[in-house]
Amino acid sequence: MYTSYVFTPAPRTALAVRGSADRFAVRRIYCIGRNYADHVREMGGDPSRESPIFFSKPADAIAGAGGVVAYPPGTTDLHHEVELVVAIQRGGANIPADEALNHVWGYAVGNDLTRRDLQAQARTKGQPWDMSKGFDASAQIGVLTPASEFGEPSTQAIWLKVNGQTRQQSTLDKMIWSVPEIIAALSQLVTLQVGDLIFTGTPEGVSALTPGDEVTAGIEGLDPIEFRIGPPA
Repeated sequence: MYTSYVFTPAPRTALAVRGSADRFAVRRIYCIGRNYADHVREMGGDPSRESPIFFSKPADAIAGAGGVVAYPPGTTDLHHEVELVVAIQRGGANIPADEALNHVWGYAVGNDLTRRDLQAQARTKGQPWDMSKGFDASAQIGVLTPASEFGEPSTQAIWLKVNGQTRQQSTLDKMIWSVPEIIAALSQLVTLQVGDLIFTGTPEGVSALTPGDEVTAGIEGLDPIEFRIGPPA
């Protein structure tokens, strides 16, 4: 049945796929916070295994893995956070951890830009994090690699450099909550659907970016991402 809209809808957000002209249509973006012990410590927290902390970004917060990202308004403390991104191919609720990887289509390198000053203010006042995490172009995501090519997340290296200098360096096995555990826990709170993405947390070394900075980030076995921080829009 033909549907008429009062205005032309925005194009569907989608990601490039390694070795294919097809694209992965994105539904929602979920993120887990404080999932590497050393990052929890550098943020002044306790890395003991408590219930995972989840937040969201809108799908249209995705910016391409290349090009220029304008320095966002409302902040003077913009931070980088390199992360493994999980793409969901089969939805469900209350997914058992030992079945969770069957729901994964593939993986990509991601970067979660964060207005750290706004996040700190929100935390102090007990307010939502939305404007510190879900702003325009706050999610850089690279080319998706099918899970059959990447394998299971284990000891792969994860890193981020700014102007050629390493700022973040770790391995995926340092995550407090593994990918299957993240999927299982998140699916107890929401029903996951085809097209959902999950950012799985960042290792230690997060720090500020300034206009002109060149960022490169990667995970062993996945296509790296590159982008530059431009002047404020």
